[in-house]
Amino acid sequence: MTTDAGAAEPSTATKAFAFGTMCVGLFIALLDIQIVSASLKDIGGGLSAGPDEVTWVQTSYLIAEIVVIPLSGWLSRVMSTRWLFCVSAIGFTASSVLCGLAWNIQSMIIFRALQGFLGGSMIPTVFTTGFVYFRGHQRVYIAAIVGTIASLAPTLGPTIGGWITDNYSWHWLFFINVVPGIFVAVVVPVLVRIDRPNLSLLKGADYLGIVLLAVFLGCLEYTLEEGPRWEWFDDETVRATAWISALSGIAFVWRGLTFKHPVVDLRALKSRNFALGCLFSFVTGVGIFSTIYLTPLFLGRVRGFSALDIGLAVFSTGVFQVMGIPVYTVLAKHIDLRWLMMFGLACFAVGMWCFTPMTHDWGWRELLLPQAFRGFAQLFAVAPAVTLTLGSLAPDRLKLASGLFNLMRNLGGAIGIAGCGTLLNGRSNLHFQRLAEHLNAGNASMVGLLQRVEARDTALRAGDAVVGHSAALRQLWSLAWREAQTQTYADVFLVIAVCFVVATMLVPAMRKVKAEAAPSTSEAH
Repeated sequence: MTTDAGAAEPSTATKAFAFGTMCVGLFIALLDIQIVSASLKDIGGGLSAGPDEVTWVQTSYLIAEIVVIPLSGWLSRVMSTRWLFCVSAIGFTASSVLCGLAWNIQSMIIFRALQGFLGGSMIPTVFTTGFVYFRGHQRVYIAAIVGTIASLAPTLGPTIGGWITDNYSWHWLFFINVVPGIFVAVVVPVLVRIDRPNLSLLKGADYLGIVLLAVFLGCLEYTLEEGPRWEWFDDETVRATAWISALSGIAFVWRGLTFKHPVVDLRALKSRNFALGCLFSFVTGVGIFSTIYLTPLFLGRVRGFSALDIGLAVFSTGVFQVMGIPVYTVLAKHIDLRWLMMFGLACFAVGMWCFTPMTHDWGWRELLLPQAFRGFAQLFAVAPAVTLTLGSLAPDRLKLASGLFNLMRNLGGAIGIAGCGTLLNGRSNLHFQRLAEHLNAGNASMVGLLQRVEARDTALRAGDAVVGHSAALRQLWSLAWREAQTQTYADVFLVIAVCFVVATMLVPAMRKVKAEAAPSTSEAH
């Protein structure tokens, strides 16, 4: 990594302000993944789109973002960090405006894909800059800040999105990016000067690897997003994209290991810390994004909460995460980061286990304890992984490896959500069938319920017993399906808890990283 020629070493205050500005870009890029999740119904209504079409408002963003994140290391070497970040911020802001002005669902999907692609490279670039600018125990604070944003922004997405939609309109989900986007685009080129453009890298670049990566990740994300909805390989399109993803993925790995200058540094996986760190990034991605997906879904489908009510119910997660920041920064100075990460992963597992006794009447009070464990644990799970994984790499490999590390978190989220969708579909039917086995004439409670509902509706329908009987059966079916769904959500949270238990047991395999050994800006060349 080369420092700008003739550029003086910036002061600590200047570096902190520059890094903070980049964190603003990181926050809005991650926030926009989930900011639409609680407002898809409103967006669909405004654009006259059906449920299957409106889900692509979120899917298109994820596909585009997951493709560009691993490319960001190579792009920052070509364009330099500051100009890549500047172009990303400008493109993200412009495409956000276009999303707010979208006139139909097709234009919205295209603009959301542009938004994800143009803003995605801001995510790993912040990680790289923080590790170049700061060293020693300063990296504890950097990792805490980045880790907090990486897990807090998606968590707050439904809350902020629900509030904006209820008080203004869904268009402002995108227009709010204009001011911070312009601020980032102006400040970063002025202050961030950690490297220079190297346009010579365009000659002889691994263009085949870029194409293979884009096809592999794009088709994989489509398969994961659409698979649960269309019964996976029963659908011809999902089956085709799965095959294309598998073949292009194998070709990409082969290309990455044989090409002299690959677009993604897969050789970094030879480092034990980096390989394990990518695994932990993947697992935390599963946990963070799956719970953000599951909790609003439960509150909407089972409890019938509005977008704003859902946002308020999950808001406590962010509160407890912020409360954990000072605790983590103090402990990280004195305790081995591996043990802090074990604590974070274990607490996350406990939080998921606390969801398992859930019932159909759970609201924000019942969700408080499990969300407290999850929110407090997120920083302890994410921040140490950043330091232990990226801190063990040489500076010249940090850019390329950072993209892969961040990709694993988003990929974990995509696979986690797809797995949750599949489990919800399959287990709900299974639980419903098991409940139905007990709904017979020998069940006194069921018979009493049917008689009460039938008598009430018969009276309301002027003595029409057939209508009353049908209404009673519909209510019985609705109650059984509600309980089946509730049991299924508990099952899925238990599966996530098991994933975190396994990850916790693998932490001692990581090697300790001494923060003092990391190079400073002037040493990174």
